[in-house]
Amino acid sequence: MKKYDSIIIGTGQAGPSMALKLAGKGEKVAIIERKFYGGTCVNNGCTPTKTLIASARAAHVSRNSSELGVAIEGNVKVDMKKVKARKDKIVQESTKGIENALKGMKNLDVYEGHGRFIDAHTIAVGDEQLQADKVYINVGGRARILEGAREVKYLTNSSIMDIDFVPEHLIIIGGSYIGIEFGQMYSRFGSQVTIVEMSDRLIRREDEDVSVAVQEILQKEGVNIRLNAECIKATQKGDKIKVEVNCDEDGSDIIGSHLLLAVGRTPNTDDLGLDKAGIETDQRGFIKVNEQLETNVKGVWALGDCNGKGAFTHTAYNDYEIVADNLLENTDRKVSDRITCYALYMDPPLARVGMNEQQAKESGKKVLKGERPMSRIARAKEKGETYGFMKILVEEDSQKLIGATILGVGGDEVIHSLLDVMYSEKPYTVITHAMHIHPTVSELIPTVLGDLKPLE
Repeated sequence: MKKYDSIIIGTGQAGPSMALKLAGKGEKVAIIERKFYGGTCVNNGCTPTKTLIASARAAHVSRNSSELGVAIEGNVKVDMKKVKARKDKIVQESTKGIENALKGMKNLDVYEGHGRFIDAHTIAVGDEQLQADKVYINVGGRARILEGAREVKYLTNSSIMDIDFVPEHLIIIGGSYIGIEFGQMYSRFGSQVTIVEMSDRLIRREDEDVSVAVQEILQKEGVNIRLNAECIKATQKGDKIKVEVNCDEDGSDIIGSHLLLAVGRTPNTDDLGLDKAGIETDQRGFIKVNEQLETNVKGVWALGDCNGKGAFTHTAYNDYEIVADNLLENTDRKVSDRITCYALYMDPPLARVGMNEQQAKESGKKVLKGERPMSRIARAKEKGETYGFMKILVEEDSQKLIGATILGVGGDEVIHSLLDVMYSEKPYTVITHAMHIHPTVSELIPTVLGDLKPLE
């Protein structure tokens, strides 16, 4: 039995930072990783997908450069082996950097293997047993597998990272964030793409006007969309895959070369021995935590995707910040203090903070809305990227920002000017009185806020 002050299971966004922080404070720390250093974000999430998206955008811009008066002779070709090699290099630099930092840190022992609970404060890794008063779980999640597709050769967001060719016809089941990003990406690489969504519109969690605009952008680029898909079943037909769907407008089967499942995520909590530790989970397998991210077992915390409090790299890292500050700085930070924010990295990006229109209406607040199409923003017109719009919500009584949606060029960066004011809890007039740089997308934020109308 080896004894430590703290044991960390998993090296996603929260685990390594917590390990390095605690070890730097003089604690004796153990961290366990069974497969890939860096977790989802670095290996098959943010880092590789955004790298691939950059290559796909380069191909798209090249094909459409004539609109800007730039002629490129001949066909634009995509070398997927080079695209993958570039992606792999960037991923390896990140994973190796995390591994080296952990293995080179004083007071920190790294264990490579599958960690599982023997009891609430004892963890087995292979033939070894580790014990600590404090345990931090940062095991992330994985792609959920659709029951009707288990008998075919399917891809997930992880396994699709291994291909170095352009699929002839990529069928994607799931019309939300992962499905849309991969759909547009591979369409730009040269695949025929069909997105199958069970709901009546894409990204159902967003307002309807956002769903409509996103669908129009994808369809303009040649992506096929099948909505209201029921009874989805996939069967292998030699080297082809047949997907049977029952859609309102089109009930025909889809025949493709490859199938990508993008129907949600499930936490990696089913093989940790949580029952032996007495740690409670909800019906979906997410570990139950309180406002400080501590489980029902004292001295055991769950951080990142496995706690169901967020499914993003930034929420996982914020989990680390909350726990570290509360333990080491005696603060009282809570999960509920943070404002919801995320982005969909299609092109143009969709960025969201706080409430959307539907949530604002349901809140019972008196809400004002300002909006503007990207076609009326000088910077967007100059770049030739006028798809989308921005809309901002303000609570009338307090004059505080309560939400914003930006679908348009630079939206994933512009949104932070609103997010920061929301955290400061200042009135929206802080922005309207500010002088912004011209020509930028951000400079139109005060203009939008200067024309607020009641939300209907």
